[in-house]
Formats: sequence, structure tokens, C-alpha cells
Amino acid sequence: MTFIILFEDAPDADPDIRKTYMSEHLAFLERNAAGIDAAGPLVDVSSQGRDGLWVVSVESKADAERLVREDPFWPTGLRKSYSIIEWRQVFSAGRRLISTA
Repeated sequence: MTFIILFEDAPDADPDIRKTYMSEHLAFLERNAAGIDAAGPLVDVSSQGRDGLWVVSVESKADAERLVREDPFWPTGLRKSYSIIEWRQVFSAGRRLISTA
């Protein structure tokens, strides 16, 4: 199953958290590349990274939740909340992935 995970950062989080834990976070993403297809910050109007988005392909929502909880960013206070949303892709690379007939 494919899920989108949307992270909301805590507005009062230490601004150095990303820099401090980025190496560990990236190593975590690399170790879990079989399930995490894409990951990155969202960017606000001032081009500053904030919040985040992952695209994951795992067996269940529980597996997606486990990844969130194991991410080195999670216990730091950077993340205020997250949502795990099942995603059904219907279009990719200029082609329909479903039939309407």
C-alpha cells in the first residue's frame, strides 16, 4: 500500500533541530529506502523548509506509523503532529494507471 505522511512541525521547536539531527535522519531514510520512496521538507513563502512529506510503500498503516516513530526527528520535539493518508495513484509519467471503462 502507498501512503502519504504529512508532518507538521512544532512552531516553538528549536530552530537548530533540523541541522543537529539531519545526518541521523538521512541515514534513517537510507536504511529504510525499501519502504520510504520519497521524503523532504515543504517550503514556505520565504523558501525556508518547514513541515515535511513522505511517500511510503509498506504493507500497512501500522508499518507507516512505525517508520514515523523510529525517525530520529520524532523524539526531538521538531514534529508537532503527523497524518498518514492512504494514496491510490491513478496517473504517472503521462499515463493513466486505471481504466474508466
